[in-house]
Amino acid sequence: MIWKLTIAFSLMAICVVIHAAAVTSSLRWARAHVANQTAPYWSRVRLFIRIATWIVFLHLVEITVWAVYYWSSGAMPDLSTALYFSAVTYTTTGYGDLVLPAAWRLVGAVEALTGILMCGWSTGFFFAIVTALERLAPPVPRT
Repeated sequence: MIWKLTIAFSLMAICVVIHAAAVTSSLRWARAHVANQTAPYWSRVRLFIRIATWIVFLHLVEITVWAVYYWSSGAMPDLSTALYFSAVTYTTTGYGDLVLPAAWRLVGAVEALTGILMCGWSTGFFFAIVTALERLAPPVPRT
């Protein structure tokens, strides 16, 4: 059990490294766009869509990290099943149609906790971008 928890925390650490690198790079990219105070409405909407797409892609990469491990260790029979199970676990949807073998269940719980943390981090990042754009937006005239 200790070995599997060590693996689970190692996978969590990999996800944190991936997330930190991606959020840092996207923050640098977004700063250039947020600094443009006169950006029209649709330009900002495109910025939000690009950031949201990047965040979803980032989570899919992290889900894949867990899935590859489940598959390569024999906890799941094939990669597509492992990807599905990992996505359902990471997002805490938990359909329950697939379960890990008893010895691996704590690893699945750590993945779910990791998903909660990474999704919260992404939400905070997205909120920070929206807030920065709102602060820079010209005031809306009152009627």
